[in-house]
Order: sequence, then C-alpha cells, then structure tokens
Amino acid sequence: MTVEFILLVGIGFFAQLVDGALGMAFGLIATSAMLSLGLPPAQASATTHTAEVATTAVSGLSHLYHRNIDGRLFLTLGIAGVVGGVVGAWVLSNVNGKAILPFVSAYLLAVGILILVKAARLSRPREDAPAAFTAPLGIVGGFLDAVGGGGWGPMVTSTLIGSGHAPRKVIGSVNAAEFFVTIAVSTTFFVELGIAHVQHIAALVIGGVLAAPLGGYLVRHLKPHLLMGVVGLLVSGLALYQLVRALS
Repeated sequence: MTVEFILLVGIGFFAQLVDGALGMAFGLIATSAMLSLGLPPAQASATTHTAEVATTAVSGLSHLYHRNIDGRLFLTLGIAGVVGGVVGAWVLSNVNGKAILPFVSAYLLAVGILILVKAARLSRPREDAPAAFTAPLGIVGGFLDAVGGGGWGPMVTSTLIGSGHAPRKVIGSVNAAEFFVTIAVSTTFFVELGIAHVQHIAALVIGGVLAAPLGGYLVRHLKPHLLMGVVGLLVSGLALYQLVRALS
C-alpha cells in the first residue's frame, strides 16, 4: 500500500464527510487531488465520479434513514441531473471545458455570499420556497458537475438554500439524487474514455464509504442557521479559490 494510496483514502474520507454534512464538495476536493497528481481534467472527473457511485449510494441511504429527503426535490433533481450530467460528460470528453470554470466560480461566490447574508439575518426556511426552477437547476448542476469534475452540490445545494428551502431537506435530497447523476456521468465517461484509474478510484471509495454514514447524522442534528453559515463559507471559499486559480 503506497503513501499516495493512503493519502487518497484520507482525502476520500474528508471529502465525503464534508459532502454528506453540507451537501457539497466531494467532487471539488477529490478532483483537485486528481489534478494535482497530473491527471487530465476529463480523466480526473471520470475517476471522481466513478468513486462517487459508491459513496453517494451509502450517503443517500444514510439521509433516507435520518429522514432528510424531500421526495419532490429528490425526483426532480435526479431526473434533471442525469440529463445535464450526460451532456456535460460528453462535452468534457470531446471539448476543453476549462474555459467555463471562471463564470461558474463567480456565480458560486455570489451565491455563497447570499447564503451568508441569509444566515446572518436568521431568516427562517420557507415552506413555500420556489420550486419551479428546480428542474432547470438540476440540468445545469449536472452539466457543470461533469464538466468541472465537481459542482453538483455547490451549484444545486447553495441555490436551493439561498432561495429559502430548509437546509436539512435540501442537503439530504441533493445527496440522494447525486447517486443517479454520478451513475449517468461515470457511464458516459466510460463509453467515451474507457476505464479510469482503478487504484485511485478504490482509495477514494474506501475513504468515502467509511465517512458516508456520518453525513446523515450530522445534518440532522446541526442547527439550520449554523448549517447555512458553514455552507456559505465553504461555497465562498471554494469558489474564490477556483476563480483565482482559473484566472491565474
């Protein structure tokens, strides 16, 4: 067992712990690690999404057990996300998708700041929060997740929470729907690129599966306003990092 393998197990554990509790960041963290190892963007995204098939399955079951899932959000996001993910994976396999990342990062930074403002004002989640844009959001989120190697959670979770949806139900539903998105994306990458790096996938799966059951518990017991603040900080920080990196 190499040092690199053990390091990736740790990265998988940390990434999934954050993703399960906050509804985002496994893809961004894991893909950043893959890119640092020298993998091309398409291969890095393919490796991350293949590993996420296992981690999102366990995470989704955990959120289901802790009753963190809204059925309507889950179904709408799952179907729309699959469509966007397949298109995004095909585009990244055939076109350089890095040019779009600065625009995505700028959007996420704005949404992160919006969530922080809402958390500071202690605004309560709305029972009548708008849901008409959920399907288009799922398509865009799935597309950007495949193209950027991560972004489903930051895009979808942050937008829904920013529009007033209850953080706990959003995080649970987004995590559960992501299972189907990752299957669609990883299958498309397999058809276009062939098998990804098996050793890297195995390490991320081991770490991610160990952490996945904890996410459902954490999101159920954290206070909504605290959760919104943490989500806002995480989204803003990751978006600012990605924006600086993309523009440098």
